[in-house]
Parts: sequence; structure tokens; C-alpha cells
Amino acid sequence: MCGIVAYIGQREAYPIVLKGLKRLEYRGYDSAGVALVNGDLKVYKKKGKVAELEEFLSGKDVHSHIAIGHTRWATHGEPSDRNSHPHTSGNGKLAMIHNGIIENYAQLKQELIKKGHVFKSDTDTEVLLHFIEEIQESNKCGLEEALRIALKRVVGAYVIVLVDEDNPDTLIAARKGSPLVIGVGKGEHFLASDASPIVEYTKEVVYVNDYEIAVIKADELILKNISNERQTPYIQKLDIELAAIEKGGFDHFMLKEIFEQPQTIFDSLRGRLDAKKGTLTLGGIREHAEILSQAKRIIIVACGTSWHAGLVAEYMIEELCRIPVEVEYASEFRYRNPVVGEGDVIIAVSQSGETADTLVAIESAKKKGAIILGVCNVVGSSIARISDAGAYTHAGPEIGVASTKAFTAQLAVLCLIGLKVAMEKGSITQQRFQHLLDELDSVSEKVALTLKLNDQIKAIADKYKDARDFLYLGRGYNFPVALEGALKLKEISYIHAEGYPAAEMKHGPIALVDEHLPVVFVATKDSYYEKVVSNIQEIKARKGKVIAVVTEGDVTIPGMADDVIEVPEADELVAPIVSVIPLQLLAYHIGVLKGFDVDKPRNLAKSVTVE
Repeated sequence: MCGIVAYIGQREAYPIVLKGLKRLEYRGYDSAGVALVNGDLKVYKKKGKVAELEEFLSGKDVHSHIAIGHTRWATHGEPSDRNSHPHTSGNGKLAMIHNGIIENYAQLKQELIKKGHVFKSDTDTEVLLHFIEEIQESNKCGLEEALRIALKRVVGAYVIVLVDEDNPDTLIAARKGSPLVIGVGKGEHFLASDASPIVEYTKEVVYVNDYEIAVIKADELILKNISNERQTPYIQKLDIELAAIEKGGFDHFMLKEIFEQPQTIFDSLRGRLDAKKGTLTLGGIREHAEILSQAKRIIIVACGTSWHAGLVAEYMIEELCRIPVEVEYASEFRYRNPVVGEGDVIIAVSQSGETADTLVAIESAKKKGAIILGVCNVVGSSIARISDAGAYTHAGPEIGVASTKAFTAQLAVLCLIGLKVAMEKGSITQQRFQHLLDELDSVSEKVALTLKLNDQIKAIADKYKDARDFLYLGRGYNFPVALEGALKLKEISYIHAEGYPAAEMKHGPIALVDEHLPVVFVATKDSYYEKVVSNIQEIKARKGKVIAVVTEGDVTIPGMADDVIEVPEADELVAPIVSVIPLQLLAYHIGVLKGFDVDKPRNLAKSVTVE
């Protein structure tokens, strides 16, 4: 959600922080602000976009070698100048930015009001800062010690960064539950919510762990745990390039990322799949392959698009491995006291690796003895670190809020996991195994061919862009693809859309069908094909408009549908990686044609790090 950027060093801090905030705009936000120290503490913040903050600061003195910046996504208090970050302490000497939620802020606020504190905002963040100030003043201690005491009382999730007017050579940061990465330069340090604002300055980073406090000077980084014990910073090398977080000539990041999929799918398979030799290597789960094959059941936990990938994986794993699979919304799983224990395997699927609900869900399951397998895109993320084993998707940075390339990379990696476990268990024949290796080996090329239909799909989008509602239908492996297509359209165009199993259409949604309702069928050739043909006939009998995604060479459905998109033939296990591409493009073009910012759809955030 919110974005954090900070800098300390010899350069001018404000331009670095401002550029970093722009890099983080994809995360979703409603206000922005910066604080810097140049003799005294200066705080500037505005409701709206980073560009409005930049305009507001035009001509002002922003000279400083230390600065913190923030983009806020409102949780406590409406979007406004006064609720924007950074917040300041009562004495005006401290400024703080914060990602996350302080759950016991109301209790703390009442205690502080009784002690004479006056609050300027409605936020939990300001309460925490005043609490730190109160401890500092009443205990006559330094800021670091006051922070440590405060965090032992705080309930919730946080990444916080503090700047102190009286100590303009030091930043203090802490983390629990939300991501924080520190870039290590020569005589300078960069802080951010993820690596995108850092990559152009340094490739050496430290990922801060939960319950760690960082004391940062231009030439020094000290990490301590909440018990004040020094920790050794583990410096890692970033594996992303600056070009990966720029548009590269495309009008939008979303379109760029859709068109990157032949490469990102290839990257997710590279080094793991060798179809010619008939081998599959997954180093991240090698030590747990036997445990996976003997699992009593597998539970996939995820949110949003990742949940749809999990649904496809449910079909895959049950078919290939003959192990019962459940797919859970992480937000429900974490609260309903699920029956989980030894012998269970939890697969956590998350693009960011920081999804709050998914993270809490697997922490709870791990305590009960389950094996945790993480499938993430972001190296060094919280879910990756808490997992017992796992696999990165290697899709590269995904800037567009609506996930596209991360979804297809997740499907590819989950298919590899299913095949690996099936071979370990002996539940798949060598012939079927080799066939699916060949199918995966060729899927990138099939996606590239599908992308050549972009102009055709844009024309279809123009035809239906004014529709008020859409219905997406599919069966079997294509049912989750229908769900994902509907989600993309909702996210990008703000058109109401529903995804349904095609057979369930008769149990309610068919009442909505008339000549004004576009119905998108994911109808590639598979074991459900004849049934889907019947479902299309039911829609046409009620004058519904049918847009069908079909397999090349289909001669039946084109004679029935109003619009047809032909994709290359693929095995039904692999077909979702191909058949979702037209749905991504359809959503993209409808959103653009309606004049919306498809990279930053309203009310949405890229990395959902709060409930």
C-alpha cells in the first residue's frame, strides 16, 4: 500500500526522495509528503498525487542531506493534508512516516490526551509518534531507546522511519509486518518499501527483519533487535535493472507487462525445465519433495489474482498428484480457526510476498506444524523468508497495480511444483510427464502468438466499452481464468463483472442475460468443450452477446458467437497461461478507451500490507 522513501548521505536528499515516491506510485495512494532537516525540521505534505506535492514545493528551500518521504493510502482518517504523512511530534522536533496499522492506537490516544497531548490528525501514526515523544520526555532517554520501549507496547504492523531535528545526521527505522529495504551506498544509505526507488543508486541492499530497529548514518548502518542486541546486516545483491521499472516505450506499465509475458514465463521456467532431457529441477523444494508427495492434503492460501492462480493449481495438483487440495482466501483462513497440523502442506501464493493476510495465515499454520511452501515474485520478501521451502516466480518488478505477468508466472511455477510432486509420488506416467514438459516448453511461444491479436482485441473492446455489466464463464481449468478476466475488468474499467462456472449460470446469473449483456466464454478445446457449447447456446437463446476465446481451428463456436478470439492449442493444464492473455488485453483496452489510468486504478493498492 503506502510507499516509504528516505535518504541520508552527501547528495541533495529531496530530489532522491521525490523520484523515489514517483517510483512507488504504483502501490496506490491518496496523499504525499516529505520531511527534511536544514537547521530546523521542515515538513511539507499534500492531498493528491506526488506531482501536486512537487508543484507545492516549487521555489521553496528544500536543501538537505537527510529526508523522509511517504505516499499514504488512507486507513485512519480521510485523505487530507492534515492526515498525510509525515507527522510531527508535539514539540515539533520529530517527524515520522509509517506503513501499517497500530491496532491499539485508540487506547494509547486516550492515555496521551489525559497527559496533555493535542493531535492535529485522525491517524494512528500521529498517536504512535506522540507516544514515542512521551516516553522520551518522561524517561529522559534518547530517541532510539524511546522507540524500543514504545514498540513493546504497540499492537499491530508497522514500518516507521524517524528524523530528529536535534540529530540531523541520523535516521531511525523499525519494522514489523511491512517491508523495508535499506540500500547501502558509499557514504550514503537509501530506505524504501521495495527496491524500485533504490536500484538506480546501488545494487547492495539489506532487508530488515521483523522486530529489528535500524540506526542509520551516512556511513554507518546499525541493526538491533527489540532487546537491544546488535545484529549483523546481511547484504544482498539486487537482481533487477532500472529498465525493468520504466515503461520502455509503452503507453502504460500494464501493457508493457502484458507484452513481457513470453519472456517472464520463459524466465520462470529457465533452469528448471529441460524438455529435451525430460528433466525438471526445483532446487527450492528439493529437500521437501518427499514430504510434499506424502502430504495428507495441500492448502493453498492467497488473495485476489493469486487466489485465482491457486484455483488453477488445485485442478493441476489433484489431477497430477492425487492429493486433496483446498484453496482458501487468506483473509478468511487466518480468522476461522482452521484445522491444520503436521502432515499438512500450506502453499502461500503472493506477488509481493508481503500480503498481510497471507503472511499471518502461514505464521499461524507454521506454529501448528504445517510445512510452508512459498510462491513469491519478490526476492527477500517476508513470505519467502518465513517459508520452509518454495520457488520464486522470476517475473521481475510488476508496476501496474492489476497483476498480469505475475499471474502467468505463478501458473507456470505451480504447474512445475505439481509435476515435481507427481514424479516423486509416482502418480504420473513418464509419457504424460514428458508431454506436459513439452507443453510448458512451448507455452511462451504460444503466448507471443496470442499477443499478436492485440489490435483485434482492441476493436472488440471498442465495441463493448459502454456495457454496464459483463459475465465471464468457463469450466474446469478455464473457470479460474473466467474469474481472473472478470477481476481485471473490474479493476481497470470499473465495469461490474462477474466470473462464474459456466454450469452454474443456470442457477441465477442467467436471469441477467439480455441483448445488452456481453458474456465472455473461455471455451478452449478441453474435456468440457461440448458442455460449454451448450452453455453458449443458452446465452444466445436469450439474445446475450457472446465473446468467445477458442482454440485455433474451432469450427463450432465461431458460428455461434458474436466475437471470437482464437488462441493456439495447448493441453488443458497449460491452457490457462494462454487463454488469460486475451482477457488481460480486453480489460486493458476497455479501461484506456474509457479514459482511466489503468496503471493506478482508483482505491486499489499493489501490495496490500494491512487488513
